[in-house]
Amino acid sequence: MENTAVERQPKKTDNNANQTHYYVTLTMAVAIGLFGVFVRFLPDVVPALNQLTFIFSLIANLAILIAAFIAFKTVFAIMGFGNKK
Repeated sequence: MENTAVERQPKKTDNNANQTHYYVTLTMAVAIGLFGVFVRFLPDVVPALNQLTFIFSLIANLAILIAAFIAFKTVFAIMGFGNKK
C-alpha cells in the first residue's frame, strides 16, 4: 500500500518568546533579586553589622524593586504588550 499523504511545508511562526535576550534579562533580574535577599539578611548573620540594619534593608528593598521591575517589563515584552507596530 502506497503512502498518499501530501507533504506540506513546515509552519513558519514568529515565536517572540524564544529569543535569547529575554532569558538573559530574566536571569539577570533573578540574580539582582537574590542579591537583594542576601543583603537583607546579612546583618542577621554578621553581628558586627547590626548598626547598619537600615542601610542594608534600604539597599535590599531597592534591589528587589529593580529586579521586579525588570522581570515584569521583560514578561510583558514577551507577551507582546507595549509593542508599537
